[in-house]
Amino acid sequence: MKHTRGFTIAALGAALALTAGAGQAAAAEGELLPYPGPDGVIWIPEITGSSGFVSGGLNSGLDTFTTFACEGGGTIEVSFHLENHPDRDPAPFTLNCPAGDPASLTLPLGPGLTGGFAATVTTSSPAIRWGATVIQPE
Repeated sequence: MKHTRGFTIAALGAALALTAGAGQAAAAEGELLPYPGPDGVIWIPEITGSSGFVSGGLNSGLDTFTTFACEGGGTIEVSFHLENHPDRDPAPFTLNCPAGDPASLTLPLGPGLTGGFAATVTTSSPAIRWGATVIQPE
């Protein structure tokens, strides 16, 4: 784990793993997104129902990308709050979640982000599964 990555806090009691190790692997059974490797700041392999996360300690010298995936026959609505950059908050978006294979979307947040940000995920049904990653490739 790189100490420059800061900390990760999970909203609504979801336990998040700080990433360390090498390489990105295929998602394991039950995971909607694979382990993001050493560039990962946040990895939520899967969670069910509405929730969200808060991230801190972003490296302002690196680009930031966030990916969301979901499945279950409904939708997720994702909204953001970038604590130190309210002028760069991405617009909320809706991702269709098929009943079979998961759908995913990667959103570039760009370089120069400092501090942290929050993401809120609202599901159309409590049975919708979703996952997320935040990465800062070096």
